[in-house]
Amino acid sequence: MKAKNYFSLDGKVTLVTGGYGHLGKAMVIGLSQAGATTLVGARYISKFRQAFSIQPKPNISFVKLDISSSNSIKSAFKKVYQEQGSFDVLVNNGFYLRGNSPENMTDKDWKYGLDGTLNSVFRCMREVLPYMKKSGGGKIINIASQYGVTAPDFKIYQNKPQFLNPPHYGTAKAGVIQLTKYYASYLARYNIRVNCISPGAFPSSTVQRDKKFIKILANKIPLGRIGQPEELAGAITFLASDAASYITGHNLIIDGGWTTQ
Repeated sequence: MKAKNYFSLDGKVTLVTGGYGHLGKAMVIGLSQAGATTLVGARYISKFRQAFSIQPKPNISFVKLDISSSNSIKSAFKKVYQEQGSFDVLVNNGFYLRGNSPENMTDKDWKYGLDGTLNSVFRCMREVLPYMKKSGGGKIINIASQYGVTAPDFKIYQNKPQFLNPPHYGTAKAGVIQLTKYYASYLARYNIRVNCISPGAFPSSTVQRDKKFIKILANKIPLGRIGQPEELAGAITFLASDAASYITGHNLIIDGGWTTQ
C-alpha cells in the first residue's frame, strides 16, 4: 500500500456520538474528508442541521441516538448496519453530566455524571460488538481526557469556579482509559482495535469569551495556547485508518504538553 493510502477511509462506515458538539464536529468533518461515510449519532436533528449547514458534506448524515438508553443505542446501531452493510469505526465522544463542586456535589449528580461519561461508553461498546464481529473487525476510539490521568491545577480556577473541571468527570475519564485497555486486550482476537484520545484544554466557545481566563489557561500549557477542535481530527483519522493497524490499547494525549509538567 502506498503511504498516502494509509490514512484513507474510503468505504468505511463510521459513527461519532455527540458528533455535532464542540469537539465532535471537527472529528466528523475530519473522518468524512478522509473518505468515510460518517454518521452523527445524537438526539437532535435540528442541532445536526445547524452544525453542518455551512459545510454540507454528502457523506455526513444523522442517526437518532440517546447514549443514556441501551434500547436507543441498539436501535441506532442496528439501523446503521442494516442500511450501510458494515460498521467499521465507532467514536465514543458524547457525554453528559451536571454539577462541578468538589464539596457540595449531590449523590444524584455524581451518579448522573458517571453514567453519562463512563457507563454510556460501555453501553455503546457493548452494542457495537456484534456488528464489528460480523464485519470481521473494526476500530473503537474512546474520547477520554487529560483529567483522566492528572488532577486539575486548582490555582487556575480560583477566580473562575464555574469553569472548574468536576471530580466525577476526571474519575469517569480515568475509567474510560482503563475500559479501553481492557477491551483492547479482550477484542484483539476479533481484529477489533480499541484506543482512546485524551484531549487537554479545548475550552468551548462560551468559555473562550473570558479572555482573561483563557490567558491564564494558556500560560499553563508549554505550547502557550489552547487547543483547537480541528487539531483532534488528524488523531481520530489516524486511529481509524490502516496507519494504526498495529495499535491497540493506547491512550493518545493531545494537550499541548500540559501533562509533561
